[in-house]
Amino acid sequence: MISLKEPLIFTPVYKDYLWGGGKIAELFHREGTPEPCAESWEISAHPDGTSIVAAGTLKGCGLDELAQRFGAKLTGTLAPQSDCFPLLFKVIDARQKLSLQVHPNNTNAALTAGNPKTEMWYVLDAESDSALYAGLGATANEQSVRDALADGSVAEHLIELRVRPGQALFIPGGLAHAIGEGCLVYEVQQNSNTTYRMFDWNRTDATGKSRPLHIEQSLQTIDWSLKPPAMITPTVDHTLNGACWSKVVACEFFTVRKLDLSGSAEVEHNGTTFSAIFIAAGAAMLTCNDSTIHLGRGDSALIPADAEKFTLTAATIATLLLTTISKPDTTL
Repeated sequence: MISLKEPLIFTPVYKDYLWGGGKIAELFHREGTPEPCAESWEISAHPDGTSIVAAGTLKGCGLDELAQRFGAKLTGTLAPQSDCFPLLFKVIDARQKLSLQVHPNNTNAALTAGNPKTEMWYVLDAESDSALYAGLGATANEQSVRDALADGSVAEHLIELRVRPGQALFIPGGLAHAIGEGCLVYEVQQNSNTTYRMFDWNRTDATGKSRPLHIEQSLQTIDWSLKPPAMITPTVDHTLNGACWSKVVACEFFTVRKLDLSGSAEVEHNGTTFSAIFIAAGAAMLTCNDSTIHLGRGDSALIPADAEKFTLTAATIATLLLTTISKPDTTL
């Protein structure tokens, strides 16, 4: 019988959207990336880009197939549906601004027949003048935003946040947002690809064609009660054996922690959730049962919920991001 007690490594799925750049290949020493390379879907069970196991007994299997086959042994007992992997993990390289966009939340998704998408960004790299855009000004309302979209002045309503590497931003469904040029971010999100594009900075593709906008769906999806968020600078919660843990984001869908590692850290599993690992800087050895693998900068791994524990040991001083499904009633 095949065990789900070993780490899973996947082949990334790349997206060549016109605003992408070359940092994913350059900084993470990736081969086979498109030009431009806008996104790397690291761990995904979404039909628009399903992760395939790259090595081991389950090589060639899709993450969606594994969730259906193994259920809570993979996803954990906290998963909303045990046979459906609930989250999607990406690296996003914005050589140009992304469109101003909004995603549905659990309350309003039915209005547009979309799927809810709450997400968070962790800044891996940024230019000195890079910014993220999140939320609308206090005077914005449906009519003023509609008018500003029509005359091209909607940027005047956006909240601009200057960023530096190591910071994070929480983007709940219903919040208008955009990633500014020069940002490389790690994104954790609900397993959804519903995006309503409000404004695309008047740009065109190589053929001179503009991308379609979704004005009416956007205006139905914006949650006007949301306040603009602030950048998050993680602070250390506790330290043990050269492992410094910090909370990054905790919401009802996922919890993201940062691990600054110069020694080793043992992480217990109790079957409630998987653990998704991303190496933001440095390198580490991941040991799970009888398997040990090396993870370098930009690498991802998934520890199934059925694994009792795993150990992370610094190969160099490293910064890792670990994501789990949140316990009930978790809030920011």
